[in-house]
Amino acid sequence: MAEEYQAGQDNVIPPETLKRALKAFKKRLKLTSLDEDSRLGRGALTGGHTGVCAIQPPNQFPREVWDELCRQGRLRNSGHGLFELPMLN
Repeated sequence: MAEEYQAGQDNVIPPETLKRALKAFKKRLKLTSLDEDSRLGRGALTGGHTGVCAIQPPNQFPREVWDELCRQGRLRNSGHGLFELPMLN
């Protein structure tokens, strides 16, 4: 996937690359959340979802792709290399 990303002279990221990166991010977020929710050893009184909201993005895409998705408002940078989906109002 990432090998297809080649920024041209003008550093424009193709929309297909942004779409694939966002899809990969959402899939990783979902899997991370499911993994966290299914852990054993959580307290009996702490039911419900864990609320995983920020993750490290998949490394198949360069940092510039994630920064562009943030600039477009499709992701939000949470700091320390973590990104999250923006809150829907």
